[in-house]
Amino acid sequence: MSDPTYIIGIDLGTTNSVVAYTETNIKKGQKPDIHVLEIPQLVEAGAVEKRQVLPSFVLLPGKHDVSEDALHLPWDKDSKIATGEFARERGSEIPHHLISSSKSWLCHTLVDRNKPILPWEAPEEVSKISPVESASIILKHIRDAWNHTMAADDETLRMESQDVLLTVPASFDAVARDLVVKSAEMAGLTNITLLEEPQAAFYAWIESSGDKWRDNIKKGDLALVCDVGGGTSDFSLINVTDENGELVLERVAVGDHLLIGGDNMDLALAYAVFRRMFQKGKRLDTWQMRALWHSCRKAKESILADPEMKDYPVTILGGGRSVIGGTKKTKLSRKEIETVILNGFFPSCSKTVKPAVNKTVGIKEVGLSYEADPAITHHVAYFLNRQENQKLPTTILFNGGVMKSESVRQQIVNVISSWIKPSSKATLREIETKDFDLSVARGAAYYGMARRGNGIRIRGGLNKAYYIGVAASLPSVPGMPPPIKALCVAPFGMEEGTSATLDQEFVLVVGEPAKFDFLGSSLRLHDTVGTIIDDWEEEVEGITTIETTLDGEPGTPIPVTLEIKATEIGTLELWCVSRENKKQRWKLEFNVREKESQ
Repeated sequence: MSDPTYIIGIDLGTTNSVVAYTETNIKKGQKPDIHVLEIPQLVEAGAVEKRQVLPSFVLLPGKHDVSEDALHLPWDKDSKIATGEFARERGSEIPHHLISSSKSWLCHTLVDRNKPILPWEAPEEVSKISPVESASIILKHIRDAWNHTMAADDETLRMESQDVLLTVPASFDAVARDLVVKSAEMAGLTNITLLEEPQAAFYAWIESSGDKWRDNIKKGDLALVCDVGGGTSDFSLINVTDENGELVLERVAVGDHLLIGGDNMDLALAYAVFRRMFQKGKRLDTWQMRALWHSCRKAKESILADPEMKDYPVTILGGGRSVIGGTKKTKLSRKEIETVILNGFFPSCSKTVKPAVNKTVGIKEVGLSYEADPAITHHVAYFLNRQENQKLPTTILFNGGVMKSESVRQQIVNVISSWIKPSSKATLREIETKDFDLSVARGAAYYGMARRGNGIRIRGGLNKAYYIGVAASLPSVPGMPPPIKALCVAPFGMEEGTSATLDQEFVLVVGEPAKFDFLGSSLRLHDTVGTIIDDWEEEVEGITTIETTLDGEPGTPIPVTLEIKATEIGTLELWCVSRENKKQRWKLEFNVREKESQ
């Protein structure tokens, strides 16, 4: 591929997606001029307009839900689906045909993310698609919109030929990251690099601050990036050190994957509205609840985006499938929204609090595995308390739409500040953010420049330590399989694009079905390649299991060494190399179970 003209940052958000870009021919030391793409999309039936934000909703309408030409796009006159603003608005009226939060489904381990399961709980007559395909539809719209807008007169400017950075939650494991890559490939984007969203938000702050970013943080600072998106809450810690008189930024910790965010807040608002409007005992059916959920989301987003707005209309549809009969209208006020969000999701708490865990229910639905404890401040406390030195942050950077609320930001600052000992002179200060919607995409574009030597880079690498299960060499015992040890194959912080070799010899069985357990830990941050853990259940957790048959004579044991590569897309390649014949190599890629390793 020829040298690209543009660096493109894509924020594939749970609620909204954004595209930012800059040119590659920026002279070293020159501040890049980063633009946000105005994305053409359906805003109502048959009407296409440009918006800076593409709502991450996919509408799969039935034959009689929209007119025949309502979904036509400038680049696709035969389109049968919609994504963006019209999908979100029309979908709130026919929620069983609407897919939302598809990115959250990419990390849901209890479902087959390659099978058609969305819209979740839709009736049998509704056509369904997989979470991977849903994400690819959004990315394909972004690609087609770019090509229509930016490359209509020059094929070399097509998105497929540019340097594309695609952001993911820092807490996404290797499987979820691989599924994002697969979605991008299905959308025709085969040459991408993944970037963690909290880092992208921090890069956006560096870019917007220019040379003055060093005036706002100093040596010894520990910055907490608190990113509360539509479907997830992401925490990262960035340490500020000094090397030869220059400030150095290093990402030193990443939180667990927390499925809690704007979606949960919207549902809480929906229940608040319902309780306020109806007497005790009345219930909404699933269809009505989903419609009210979407209506409250729109109210929350509108009010948080406009400081002058005091309230916003909300609609509860009539029972059954009637859109008109029995429909009731009310309003959501700014005060009610902030009260529900602050009290329910950001309550005051102690530093030592642990998130509540629901009692195990014998049978439960397979839907998204939301956190049992909705209090995000509890999760922040648990994240900070688990760090080795339990050092509290000195600065905090917020990201995500809900952080537009000054009350929410101040509440989080107040809660964390309450954990600082009175005898300490330390304080917590907020790093000012200019835009909570566009920063991740802009930061990704800036990172693309930094990779080319024109910008400040955050030292990062893998967000966890990764392990592979190795069967212990012990005498056979009836009814007891050999215990599994955890072998560290990639330490925390291993940089993308780097490799490691483990000369210790292992035995690989080829030619017959075998399984390989892939494990990870966000607690064991000091293990090195080759570290073997006998008793690992409390600090290391399973991520996925690959079941495959490697080429070779059935049942043959092969002495092998291991070579590990952390790829630029954030996944791991594990090569098993024959000790006797170096040309004999077997590759294990930690991705979806259905895709065989090569």
